[in-house]
Amino acid sequence: MGGRKLALVALFCLVLAMLPSHTVTVAVMSVDLGSEWMKIAIVKPGVPMEIVLNKESRRKTPTVVCLKENERLLGDSALGVSVKNPKTVYRYLESLLGKKHDNPQVALYRKRFPEHQLQEDAVRGTVYFKNSEEMQYAPEELLGMVLNYSRGLAQDFAEQPIKDAVITVPAFFNQAERRAVLQAAQMAGVKVLQLINDNTAVALNYGVFRRKDIDNTAKNVMFYDMGSGSTTATIVTYQTVKTKEFGTQPQLQIRGVGFDRGLGGFEMDLRLRDHLAKLFNEQKKSKKDVRENHRAMAKLLKEAQRLKTVLSANMEFMAQVEGLMDDIDFKAKVTRSEFEELCADLFERVPGPVQDALATAEMKLDEIEQVILVGGSTRVPKVQEVLLKAVGKEELGKNINADEAAAMGAVYQAAALSKAFKVKPFLVRDAAVFPIQVEFTRETEEEGVKTLKHNKRILFQRMAPYPQRKVITFNRYNDDFAFYINYGDLSFLSQDDLSVFGSLNLTTVKLSGVGDSFQKHADAESKGIKAHFNMDESGVLLLDRVESVFETIVEEKEEESTLTKLGNTISTLFGGGSSEPAPNVTEPVQEEEEVPPESGKDGKDEDGKDEEGKDEAKKDEAAKEKQDDSEKSAGEEKSQEKAEEAGSKTEAKEEKEGEKSGTDAEKEVEKKAQPQKKSKISEDIAVELIINDILDPTADDVTSSKKKLQDLTNRDLAKQEREKALNSLEAFIFETQDKLYQEDYQLVVSEEEKEQISTKLREASEWMDEEGYSATTKQLQEKLSQLKSLCKDMFFRVEERRKWPDRLAALESMLNTSSFFLRSAKLIPEDDQIFTEVELNMLEKVINETTTWKNETVAEQEKRSPKERPILLSKDIESKLALLDREVNYLLNKAKFAKPKAKAKAKNSTSSEKNSKANNTAEEKVIPPTEESTDAKKESPEEVQPGEAPPTEESTVKTDSDSQSQPSEETTTTGPTEKGQPENHIGDEL
Repeated sequence: MGGRKLALVALFCLVLAMLPSHTVTVAVMSVDLGSEWMKIAIVKPGVPMEIVLNKESRRKTPTVVCLKENERLLGDSALGVSVKNPKTVYRYLESLLGKKHDNPQVALYRKRFPEHQLQEDAVRGTVYFKNSEEMQYAPEELLGMVLNYSRGLAQDFAEQPIKDAVITVPAFFNQAERRAVLQAAQMAGVKVLQLINDNTAVALNYGVFRRKDIDNTAKNVMFYDMGSGSTTATIVTYQTVKTKEFGTQPQLQIRGVGFDRGLGGFEMDLRLRDHLAKLFNEQKKSKKDVRENHRAMAKLLKEAQRLKTVLSANMEFMAQVEGLMDDIDFKAKVTRSEFEELCADLFERVPGPVQDALATAEMKLDEIEQVILVGGSTRVPKVQEVLLKAVGKEELGKNINADEAAAMGAVYQAAALSKAFKVKPFLVRDAAVFPIQVEFTRETEEEGVKTLKHNKRILFQRMAPYPQRKVITFNRYNDDFAFYINYGDLSFLSQDDLSVFGSLNLTTVKLSGVGDSFQKHADAESKGIKAHFNMDESGVLLLDRVESVFETIVEEKEEESTLTKLGNTISTLFGGGSSEPAPNVTEPVQEEEEVPPESGKDGKDEDGKDEEGKDEAKKDEAAKEKQDDSEKSAGEEKSQEKAEEAGSKTEAKEEKEGEKSGTDAEKEVEKKAQPQKKSKISEDIAVELIINDILDPTADDVTSSKKKLQDLTNRDLAKQEREKALNSLEAFIFETQDKLYQEDYQLVVSEEEKEQISTKLREASEWMDEEGYSATTKQLQEKLSQLKSLCKDMFFRVEERRKWPDRLAALESMLNTSSFFLRSAKLIPEDDQIFTEVELNMLEKVINETTTWKNETVAEQEKRSPKERPILLSKDIESKLALLDREVNYLLNKAKFAKPKAKAKAKNSTSSEKNSKANNTAEEKVIPPTEESTDAKKESPEEVQPGEAPPTEESTVKTDSDSQSQPSEETTTTGPTEKGQPENHIGDEL
């Protein structure tokens, strides 16, 4: 029995150990990071999915940062400064991420925001903002500030810490741009669960709320997303699929993507702004050109954005700006037709992404069931008109929240990735927009002439699903070499898109140790150099590892007996085997599980074969059959690798035992030929990566940026603390001056004390006017502390007098209840008494002492002046209440769990048979409810019952009804609530 208890205790401790230690930090967030606005959503226990409201109670927040010499503003506060001082405000940062200084996108940014100084980073080749020698910030650092601000808003809304987030990025972001967002999050201290494409997040949000409509019939939907900075059209296929882990579940697959990086609402705003500037210059109210005034142009941009919104619902509107320049007001009428004429070439580009998406997906418009609008700029009537004509549908779908769909889809994904929440599975198969290939050169010899041949092998095709792992095998190298990871065929991009895209070369991979591995395993047959690639959930390509693989042939030992196998298994389980893998893991050859990536003809001809001319047709066939296996998730791939390692240990053991059994060479003739088995040996190869597109910041750079951001955050917190201290001091002075003339305070304060307090408050107010607004936080807090100390006695007297009525009433009520309970307990007959004399005496003593203390203290307090310190204190009353409550509750609990005495059973019954009959008779009789008979009647059935046969359900209910229907003083006092429940139950049954 003791051993069983010990096992239960151990199991309980194990369960406790497995519980998360920080259960408060389970909330997760998503950030829909747009070029102009960001939307934040959270999931926390009790809150399924909700959009975060910012400090202004708005559901979207500007992605804007304002940096002054001694102040930093973010969000709406920063946007408000953009009109007064545009030089200190940084926005539309997304277009600068992952771009070199000579990128056309950088030149366009300079043109749009001439007030900013963009300098070249000499090391990375990117750009940074230079406001002064001390104030220099990279776009990633500014974006990190925005992400940190978004986390702060989410934490305030969730009322708990948050670290994990899913962040949306445009589908057309390349590798450098995605890495830049991850770097910004790292600087902000945000743990990124995933970068999700914004179109995929929208598609997920749409599918999650229409789960019941998805079946095994494929349904194609197009999402047309026109935001502030860009436009994307996405074709998504919804369908249920069968999975090993979750069974039949809905799935979305990205089939086609088309985009236009420069088509968005911001370009329309800029054209309207320039039009308004032209109208102002034509009015000739000023000799200066308004275009040269940055502040005036910022005002016009703000008015243009308002104008665009109003013209979506009205045919004309009067634009007006007060004090545009040199205190001159501006007023001009703008019609919708003028706006459409200004943006005519932009509207012509609206169908482009649709056609690109259809071409990528190899679909026709007839196959698209619905076109759904997403993004704020799709509200422009002309955009809808042109798009409706282009897609040839009766109407465009508007049954999704155009602003918040991406944030809500991303937060659903965040909850699915977090271990703290359990959500219904919804499979997401995203697609890589840009193909990636591996290139390498190899020396070939034909008719005695040596030539270098350039080879290409496709690693990820265009629209290849991810996350996915791929392996490329180099068969003809036996010494150190290098290969290159580059983008594949980008002919589908226009020349402008290619110029913005940046470097087509991603990484140079230099391998060292290849020759050493061949020398080390000279006796084994080489199976090539295998490079393992992984495109993770964020669409970022990683080179996991490179290994040199060899194959050896070993003789398989004779079959072990069952007892030997059982012994080996037990010894392994109880520590007989090593828990760490050997340096050179021997693995069984399983060519089908290691699927080579899809390769072009060059790859198959040049590097897909061994030098001995080994026939690879079977391998290619196996690769085609296993096409689906090559698109596995990272989790499935890892589980396979573990299975291979587990198998390798068993086979290594078999190999050793096989060698021992085959030592006797003389008996070989008599033995049958033993079966041969192939085993695989892998040797890790050292890898050096040289990044060719945009260099990642060094570890020191990241640390420096983190410190820079943290210093700004600390400065903001210090400023908030000072403002809080200043406001608290001001409020205390004004409130206390007012309280001195209130009736409650005049009653308890003497004239001398009142004069002293008034003088100090007046002096503090004068100090505030002269020095307070330049004082430090510490000085303000000390001044407030002095005033509070001076007024402490006055506040204490008032507070005590306000608490007396409620506290004394509660004490009086408790004394009455306790006294009634004591009298009832004393009336219980001696044979049935469940309380001891000591317990009852203790309760009586506490009641008497409390009553005496109350009467004496109240009488003494009435004799004292209200201006003196009171002797009747609320804390003393509360302690007396607690003591009484404890004593009464102790006795109540004892009565609740008390068992009937056994002595009564021995006296009242001579045999079990008579006892049973007597009990049944007693239950059927109805006795008048006198006090004495009630007590006897109540005890009788309870005492006799244990000697009976087990009662049926009906008899049990009847017994309860009889005993409960005749209440005594004791039962009434101890548990009125418990009595009421069975009565209602029995009444229902009758």
